This record gives sequence, structure tokens and C-alpha cells, in this order.
Amino acid sequence: MTPAPLHGIWKMIRAELSGEPAHPLIVDNTTLEISATHYSVRFGEEIADRGHVVAADATAAEAHPILTLRGLEGPNTGRVISAIYQAKGDLLRICYGLDGTTPDAFVTRADTPRYLVVYRRKSVSA
Repeated sequence: MTPAPLHGIWKMIRAELSGEPAHPLIVDNTTLEISATHYSVRFGEEIADRGHVVAADATAAEAHPILTLRGLEGPNTGRVISAIYQAKGDLLRICYGLDGTTPDAFVTRADTPRYLVVYRRKSVSA
């Protein structure tokens, strides 16, 4: 389950993939919805990706709490993606390890399959 402060709809405000900024069209049209057990990513009004999500607190060996996403529909069907996250007020920062490994910092580089996204809360789920 994910902690209640993560539940809601989050609007992408900035993103970079492997060190390159995301195209403004992607940033302007992408939202992430998180509930207790599921996530969905929308591009415009269409669901582009959907699946299960589980959060885990940081351990002594990890500096940041972890999200584990299991894709059920869309381009990530069957994939398990590990990510670290940081929530502060209405901002949520997530760094996804697209190669199945958990990132250890909120950075991307050309030689790593990392996707770093900053979201702003759009609304809170009931």
C-alpha cells in the first residue's frame, strides 16, 4: 500500500530521461494518479499506463523511500519498476529505475536508464 500523502492526482511539471529534458508536450499533458494500491498515468484524457504500486519506507541501507510499480496495462505491462520518491507539501519527486534497479539518488545521466519526474498535486483522491 502507498501512504495517504501520496494518494491523489499529480500533474507533471518537469521531467528528464537519461540526462535529457522531456519534451514540453509530454510535460504539459501527463498526470499520475496514485491510490492505496494502484497507479495510472494519463496522457491527455487517455490512460497510457496502469498497474499496482507498493511503497516501502527507507531502510538503514537506503536514503529514500521506495515505490515498486508493476505494470498491468500499457507499455509497462509485465514490467516491475523500482523508484525512489520524496514528497514535500504539494510536490512529489520520483526517480524511476527503468532497468529494474532502484536508483540511489534523484539524478539522471546519459549512461543510465533513469526517469526523474517532478509532479505538483492537482487533487486528492477520496
